[in-house]
Amino acid sequence: MTEGAMFSLASEEKYEDGKIIFKEGSPGDWIYVILAGSVRITKTANDRQFTLGVLEPGEVFGEGSFLSGTNKRTATALAVGQTTLGVIDRVSLDEEFNSLSSDFRSILVSSMKRFGTMLDRACEFATRAGPRAPKALSLSYKDRQSFVQAYTGNISNGGLALKTDTPLNTGEKFILNLQLPEGGETLKINCTVKWARKKEDASSARPAGMGVQFGEMSKKDREKLILYLKKIGIR
Repeated sequence: MTEGAMFSLASEEKYEDGKIIFKEGSPGDWIYVILAGSVRITKTANDRQFTLGVLEPGEVFGEGSFLSGTNKRTATALAVGQTTLGVIDRVSLDEEFNSLSSDFRSILVSSMKRFGTMLDRACEFATRAGPRAPKALSLSYKDRQSFVQAYTGNISNGGLALKTDTPLNTGEKFILNLQLPEGGETLKINCTVKWARKKEDASSARPAGMGVQFGEMSKKDREKLILYLKKIGIR
């Protein structure tokens, strides 16, 4: 074992260059220590992949799902070169964690959840093509069963965030009927779901909903949308 990595290991695993160790959103809460090679940590937002860092021998990763208690991986880990990992013994890990005071355990869990939320928001912000304005506009669309009435969370010239407890799947295409304020006409816009957050994955800071990208619409509707966006300071 590398110097400084004083852990009790349950097993060792070897990975070829480029192999996925675990994927974002997959189940699992094992924690790993790098014995040889390197590991790239990435996160996806709005169909773009961001590299959060490359970890070297002696470093530990995978603690996010363990500390947050979600049992879901918060990022993707890939081997860089020939990589050997030690799987930290779960029994020993639980004993160490449970030996901490309940207050300190709560601080660790709270800090991990807050860090994850901040990281998600930073990745989403980095993918935005332009400024957005927080506006509550009425809209409707047809989901798998019926028409849904909802409201926007924010809007830009490229798309909008939509608040709903039953979002469509990422990549799904649908027709959005967007009602402009002050008696404006309803715009008919072809849209694509760029991200979706289900109710069970939501929080007060990140409510359930989905981000949609505007696609085709009539020239008339496009002109009306641009005019509205200019009125609220988006160009």
